[in-house]
Amino acid sequence: MNLIIAAIIGIAAIVLLIAVVKIHPFLSLMIGSFVMAVCAGVPFDESWDSFTSGVGSTVSNVGLLIALGSIVGTLLFASGGADVIVDTIMSKTPLQMLPWAMALIAFVVGIPMFFEVGVVILIPVVLFAARRAKMPVVLLGIPALAGLSTLHAFVPPHPGPLVAISALNANLGVTLGLGLLVAIPTVIISGPLMGRLMAKWVPIQAPEQEAEKDAKKDASQRPSFAQALTVILLPVVLMLAASVVDLTGQAKTLWGRVIVFIGTPLTALFITAVVAMILLGFMQHRTREFINGEVGKSFGSVAGILLIVGAGGGFKQTLVDSGIGDVIANGITESAMNPLFAGWLVAVLIRLATGSATVATVTASGIMVPLAAGMSPTHLALLVLAIGAGSVFFSHLNDAGFWLVKEYFGMSVSQTIKTWSLMETMVSVVGLGCVMLLSLVL
Repeated sequence: MNLIIAAIIGIAAIVLLIAVVKIHPFLSLMIGSFVMAVCAGVPFDESWDSFTSGVGSTVSNVGLLIALGSIVGTLLFASGGADVIVDTIMSKTPLQMLPWAMALIAFVVGIPMFFEVGVVILIPVVLFAARRAKMPVVLLGIPALAGLSTLHAFVPPHPGPLVAISALNANLGVTLGLGLLVAIPTVIISGPLMGRLMAKWVPIQAPEQEAEKDAKKDASQRPSFAQALTVILLPVVLMLAASVVDLTGQAKTLWGRVIVFIGTPLTALFITAVVAMILLGFMQHRTREFINGEVGKSFGSVAGILLIVGAGGGFKQTLVDSGIGDVIANGITESAMNPLFAGWLVAVLIRLATGSATVATVTASGIMVPLAAGMSPTHLALLVLAIGAGSVFFSHLNDAGFWLVKEYFGMSVSQTIKTWSLMETMVSVVGLGCVMLLSLVL
């Protein structure tokens, strides 16, 4: 009972510091970990030991992948590669199929790019297209946001899935494959299908002043569609190939070992970053200074994410080392609650309280570590996806993404809840439904 109380106090401290006192999640996670350790009976002068150990292992496992993924996303954006993909798909799309095209664009562009970067790239395109087609902005905006949000929740190399994979020792390739499988129906239902309904509830047009800001990069220096798509799909192909080799029992052959090494997340993303520098940089006649400058910018853009993820890993390790995780896991086991649903529910509660999908993911992953010990690789991957689904449930006033979408689309608070918040809830619920269905057949 003392350990349960310690966990409640630690998590409550994090929630209050983030949601009420408005302290940065990194510092809130540090304080919450310290409070929880002391309440669990750890001597105060040893209370940071588990935290620092967890930060180190998380940054070494996850931080490097986030940094490499950020290089790829930044180069795609700076080179105009993302614009090429958007323009190519838009130019071949009939007017009535625009919502589906927006979902497809977001799905493709969102694989290597963080959610916020994807929003910055796609929202001006959404506004421009809605104004040109004289369509409600929600009709095109919701499919785009659904694509970005779904990938953010389910598909590596986004920070949330990477943290959960590291914490639960899940197979990245299996999680990636199942994540894409879950993401497709989730995007279809919560994007184009729900967008059509939401456009009737909130039939607003694109704000004029925003639509007029749409500008294209110099076409002469942009990569081809094939080059941009190669950079996006390369890490996916490499990691999936390694998983196929592993699952078919060929990992001990010479060629199998080579493919597994190349498909290791760190190797795959390093190769992709190098290929991106060549295809999107040098082959577009960009200078070495330009490429190095963009690589430097990419590190600055993820510094905050890396600190939050690292602190989340420290919090997770404190949960594990203090024995709190075992107690919570035993409680879930005795209650006969499905572990996948339990992971989703814990993430939902943290998400609603803090507004942060990343904090929800790292906290829920830490709590679910003991339950993951006896799971098969497939069900470990599904647990990662269930937690990811819970982490995006009902974005509201305490989520920065809520205000970002509200201001971009020029909506009121109630209109944003009817559209963005409801869409996030659909992503969460449909994603969980797909995960539960897969758990019955895999």
